Amino acid sequence: MTDKTHAAYGDKTNAVQQSVGLFAKSLKRNSIINKMVGTMQKGEGSAEAQIKNQSSTHMPILRVMDLGKQKGDEVTFNLVQPVNAYPIMGSEYAEGRGVGMSIVEDRLRVDQARFPVDLGNVMTSIRSPVDFRRLGRPIAQDLLDRYSDLSTLVHLCGARGFQNNAEWAIPLATHAKFKKIMVNDVKAPTKNRHYLADGAGVQAFTVNAGEVDITSTDLFLPDTVDSMRSVVDDMVLPPPCIKVEGDNGSDDSPLRLWLVSPTQYNWFAKQPGFRTLQSEAIARASNANQHPLFRGEVGLWNNFLIRKMSHPIRFRAGDPIRYSTSYTSEAEDNAFVPASFGTTHAIDRSIILGGQALAEAFAAHKGTGISYFWSEKELDHGDKAELLVGAIRGVKKIRFNVDVNGDGSEMQYTDHGVITVDTVVKLQG
Repeated sequence: MTDKTHAAYGDKTNAVQQSVGLFAKSLKRNSIINKMVGTMQKGEGSAEAQIKNQSSTHMPILRVMDLGKQKGDEVTFNLVQPVNAYPIMGSEYAEGRGVGMSIVEDRLRVDQARFPVDLGNVMTSIRSPVDFRRLGRPIAQDLLDRYSDLSTLVHLCGARGFQNNAEWAIPLATHAKFKKIMVNDVKAPTKNRHYLADGAGVQAFTVNAGEVDITSTDLFLPDTVDSMRSVVDDMVLPPPCIKVEGDNGSDDSPLRLWLVSPTQYNWFAKQPGFRTLQSEAIARASNANQHPLFRGEVGLWNNFLIRKMSHPIRFRAGDPIRYSTSYTSEAEDNAFVPASFGTTHAIDRSIILGGQALAEAFAAHKGTGISYFWSEKELDHGDKAELLVGAIRGVKKIRFNVDVNGDGSEMQYTDHGVITVDTVVKLQG
């Protein structure tokens, strides 16, 4: 029987064949992060067709796959500043009085991330009841996929948090290699995009005597959602609404995606009427070609599509939370979770996402011509073997210094497509 899954060791085309397969599989992985990317060019037959592309600008993650045109490890994103002007009326002289236009830019860098897996030696294959070579690739790919998803989540949230276990492929921010692993700087939410649950509503992120101004009763509730809807409606230049391919209601009833931690979601799901919110999401899915964003653990309320994120970005009593101290600079400082929370409460981060919240860029590996690569190598005269998968990529929140009034009178650093809302959660066990 022909083995269609694993190419024979030593085949000279292995690196490209396996890498193309890895690339396509990784881009189609069933994760909430991957569901936030817009439509790409159809077809998988050509690796070149896959990488010379850009995803839809109407979804939270803007994926760029064309760094092969020129040398360099950076991608530049441009924003045309908002323009404001009054009309020239009647026979007033208009020539030479044209309103000026200004463009600002943001950049992200890509770097190589690799995961080697030890496949054992000759005696391993004799003693073990499993084939380590067959196990190696799915294990390595899982590591790479988790790294891709979690690095994206951390950048979107503007923090790593302090929840840490075997599922995390990203170390804590205090780790010596954290910055290198994240490739681009993880930036705290801009001051005009950072909020806290506050009783029956929300408030701007506030510090009181060095601690976050929040109490143990400030949980994620329906009132939190209603209050944020009012905030967004009054916000200057709010994150653009998302447009899911095939969603017939995207123009009449535009949406933003609200990612919440599992604990926030589970508490919200206990509130009266939640089943109605789930049915609303199911109904919307039927009008959106059953797009996966509308399926699973999700509710639709007040034009927010509320979904559970894979891992919590959590801060426990005494943990620091980075926040922006100014509208006009990117200066940051720490505020601490109230010590009174003890072991019973913590702060979890949620994020409201619009279009173009984060950029993800890829560059081509010299050996395969695509972003993902794979290799297997024998060591010690054939006694040992090692497998490696990797990718050349980078992610970063899209942020601009925005002319909020359109006349140059006030510039504010603004996370283009992300609003952060921190709430308290009750800890179990």
